[in-house]
Amino acid sequence: MTETRTLSDKLWLILKGLAMGAANKVPGVSGGMVAFVAGFYEEFIYSLQKVNGKAFKLFINGRFKSFWYYINGRFLGLLILGMVISYFSVSKILDYLLIHFELYVWSAFFGMIIGSIYYVAKDFGKWSRKYLGYLILGVMVGISISFLEPARENHQLWFVFLCGIIGVSGMTLPGLSGSFILILLGNYVLLLVDSVNALYDTIADIIRWDFAFIDNPLRIELLIILAVFSLGSLTGLVSLSHFLGYLLKRYKQATFAVIIGFITGSLGVVWPWKHTQYETDVSGNILLDANGQEVVVGYNRYWPSEFSFEVFLAIFFIIVGIMIVLSLDWYQKKTTP
Repeated sequence: MTETRTLSDKLWLILKGLAMGAANKVPGVSGGMVAFVAGFYEEFIYSLQKVNGKAFKLFINGRFKSFWYYINGRFLGLLILGMVISYFSVSKILDYLLIHFELYVWSAFFGMIIGSIYYVAKDFGKWSRKYLGYLILGVMVGISISFLEPARENHQLWFVFLCGIIGVSGMTLPGLSGSFILILLGNYVLLLVDSVNALYDTIADIIRWDFAFIDNPLRIELLIILAVFSLGSLTGLVSLSHFLGYLLKRYKQATFAVIIGFITGSLGVVWPWKHTQYETDVSGNILLDANGQEVVVGYNRYWPSEFSFEVFLAIFFIIVGIMIVLSLDWYQKKTTP
């Protein structure tokens, strides 16, 4: 890997970071899958692997330039910049689209995952019985995760830290959605909606020189929760990258086979035709959590009963999703000498 990057390369990295950040916020879609399909997954993992004891010593000793070069800082920095921007821009657009055009958004993501399966599998090589076994294992785990029932929201900081470690898995494991894992843990709304919105509102208040939020206990609690979640995410990102880096160096084909299985198994999570199931009381009224959010308990998936215009549009967006991924493959081939 190299630190020499053109302006075009830097802009592309920021855009890839935007895509990773947005994807990791959507249940069923993996930021790691974006890295895999866009062709920088291995560099991402190996760069994170450089965040180790040696890097810490370089930083402590004031050798900042050596530290930055050692961890491939420009690459990681531009990606992370894109991810941060996405949480205040692209991801908010996705929130709007999921509320108003849910079927078509899920259709597009379903198509993107189908395209990703082709993209990852096409250069795999020869499929032996051993690798088929790893593939089936990945599919089974992916499907099993897809049909687990969500837990209840938990504000305890030790659990929030654990959510950070587990939730960041979507950044490093293609096919394993960190957002969907947070739904299963019961803390998706708390960590990726309420706390992020609290930070956004706090920044807006500070810009207006309004510090009234200091006396708002709920706002302060959400900011503390976001800080603990971010610390857990950083811990998980570095530790998982070391583990995955080890696997990629010694068991690359087997690791890729499991990843392809994960991606295939995740199709059930983003199946477009589904009804959201909410927790209700004895009278059938939908229950709300402490923040006024409807409590999701699962999804009821179904096949469309007739070929309506809505179904036609959903299929169209599935094709669009496939073409988006394939266009990345075509672009990569065109720009590769």
